[in-house]
Amino acid sequence: MSHYQQTLDYLFHALPAYHRVGAAAYKADLDNTVSLMNHLGHPEKAFRCVHVAGTNGKGSVSHFLASILQGKGMKVGLYTSPHLVDFRERIRINGQMIPRECVTAFVEKNKQFLDSNSLSFFEMTVGMAFDYFRNERVDIAVVEVGMGGRLDSTNVVSPLLSVITNISFDHTQFLGDTLPKIAAEKAGIIKQGVPVVIGQSQRETEPVFRDMAARMGSTILFADKHYRFVESGEAKPESDVTLTGDVYCEGELYIQGLASPLGGLYQHKNIVTLCAACDMLTKTTELEISTADIKRGVANVITDTGLHGRWEKVDDDPLTVCETAHNADGIESLVEKLKTMQYNKLHIIYGCVNDKDFGKILDMMPDNAAYYYTRPSVERGLDEHILADTASLYGKQGDCFGDVKAALAAARNNAAKNDLIIITGSIFLVADFMTE
Repeated sequence: MSHYQQTLDYLFHALPAYHRVGAAAYKADLDNTVSLMNHLGHPEKAFRCVHVAGTNGKGSVSHFLASILQGKGMKVGLYTSPHLVDFRERIRINGQMIPRECVTAFVEKNKQFLDSNSLSFFEMTVGMAFDYFRNERVDIAVVEVGMGGRLDSTNVVSPLLSVITNISFDHTQFLGDTLPKIAAEKAGIIKQGVPVVIGQSQRETEPVFRDMAARMGSTILFADKHYRFVESGEAKPESDVTLTGDVYCEGELYIQGLASPLGGLYQHKNIVTLCAACDMLTKTTELEISTADIKRGVANVITDTGLHGRWEKVDDDPLTVCETAHNADGIESLVEKLKTMQYNKLHIIYGCVNDKDFGKILDMMPDNAAYYYTRPSVERGLDEHILADTASLYGKQGDCFGDVKAALAAARNNAAKNDLIIITGSIFLVADFMTE
């Protein structure tokens, strides 16, 4: 076993990892992270950053923003989670993953501290990222919140801008069972005097954000009250999964012909959030982000940052798409997207983790599809037989498969040329596919 592989085994098994074990890894305070930052000599204070939270869209917005800043010639750190295939996807500079030797060196140097303080996988990974960004002297970093905001390990940064994409029900056992409660957790990233952009205005959550911004003396902007994205009505081949359209600001044309390789319908909201964030950075910092910068950054997001799994085409015959949607909002957007597409028959490969409200999600899924139930290869993966039994209550009968590879083989075997195959339900299921 390589030195790097031993290091990874230590990270994944010696320290609790939320993506693997769920609730047992959740820490309800920032004490460990604060002591880690102190031990590392406060790397979080060594670079400028933008902090991005939200239930859905925070990953896409973070990658878009990193791509835009990178396109301006800056050295841009990007911290995201979880990873799909390689742990190092979480920590990148200008799209390049952290070198393996930097991962092993960080753990070796700090192992005694990590052990004696029982740090979680996520706390330690945040420390590694911030230490790496400081050592590499990034010009700016885009830091995506792991879960929630107030108690998330990333919430030790003092950003130039805070961004909260939207609020919907996810991780309710930690963040609260109402939208205002969840919003209060996300609003915990709003810092004294630091402007904040909220992507989506919602009646239940808007007062929570306005109140927190007022208390913090922060300028607040609700992106969807000022910007909108209008998809172009031009016909394009079904195999083209890109999203094209125009952005309007205060009713005036703002960006014409913006093209996103991330084609999900929820990208409408993310593009609106992104434009508001770029304008806020231009107004409140010395960063000048033009509409041309936005257009270029959005178009190049996959090549610049290595983002995968967001309505990503992985095969043409039949058209096969990976989509990491894993909660009600994401699935609702997926179902709306399907209504815009032409295909003969729909084949859905579905698997999820055991702490999702999968009954509600299955109820939302299309009725006229062939279903292939499987499970992601993480400890939290929901047994495919339980999934199929629950699905049958909603009229979504399907066959069970031990892994995504077997499910995909069956779907391909059953699908004709003009059919559509979708792999969805969990970022971990998409990761299993990408690893094949």
